[in-house]
This record gives sequence, C-alpha cells and structure tokens, in this order.
Amino acid sequence: MISFDFQDRDLGEDEIEDLRVVFTEFDKNGDGYVNYKDLGDCMRTMGYMPTEMELIELSQVITGGRVDFEDFVDLMGPKLLAETADMIGMKELQRAFMEFDADRDGRISRAELRDAVRTLMEEQPHSKELEEILRDVDLNRDGLVDFEEFIQMMSS
Repeated sequence: MISFDFQDRDLGEDEIEDLRVVFTEFDKNGDGYVNYKDLGDCMRTMGYMPTEMELIELSQVITGGRVDFEDFVDLMGPKLLAETADMIGMKELQRAFMEFDADRDGRISRAELRDAVRTLMEEQPHSKELEEILRDVDLNRDGLVDFEEFIQMMSS
C-alpha cells in the first residue's frame, strides 16, 4: 500500500486507487506522467474546478511540464481530505439536527426548537425569541425547520 501523509490522516487505499484510475485515464501515452496542460481536465474530471491562475501556478511548480503519480497524489490528496472533512461536517450537522428533531419526523417544530434552545441556553426562552428565531430560519414559512433550513441556520 502506498501511504502519503496529509493533515491528520493518510489517504486510504480506495482513495489512492481512485486517484490512480483518474491519473491513468489522463496518462495518454502510458509513460507514467500527465502533461500539465491536461492536469486541469484531470482535476475537473474529479469534480474540482481550478481557476486559470491556479493552473498557471501549478505549471510553475511542476518540473519538466508533467506530473508523475506521486506528484499527482501530493496535489490532489489534500483536496480529497478536505472533501472528506466537509462530508464529516455534514454528518455532524445531521446528528445535531436529529438531537433537535425529537419526534424524528424530519422537521423541528416550535416546541422542539423551544426545548433545544432551553437545553443550549439553560434557560426558558421567551416567546418573542422563539418567534424571531423561527422567522429568521423558517425560509418556506411553514412553521417548521427542515434540514436545509437547519444547515443554513448553522452556517450563518
């Protein structure tokens, strides 16, 4: 197994294999290198949208105008790890939402919001405070907070 150190953990075998598949697809002549001109297309295939400036900066760092697999992993590994961190953040949001959604119906009611605010603030919230929170968060004005509204509330 190839192991590359990034941030708090190494890339897993499946992540390395995903990178290898994409790399091989863009290694047009099979010489073990991807031309820096093809690197942008390669990155876009993986769902990343590098700007022209980023590609110019990469081309200045790349020796000989081409990237081998290890350099490719060095470039793309942090992006994969950041993506994984974002997904972990989403899981944490889902857990938090489930804590508020006591009846597990996929929506946070006014009563559930009151209980959550009471638990978080350790005091009884006033009706005006609850109405204000609901008014700010309840974008579709149905009197409930769904997961998308919850995400927006937590990210603002």
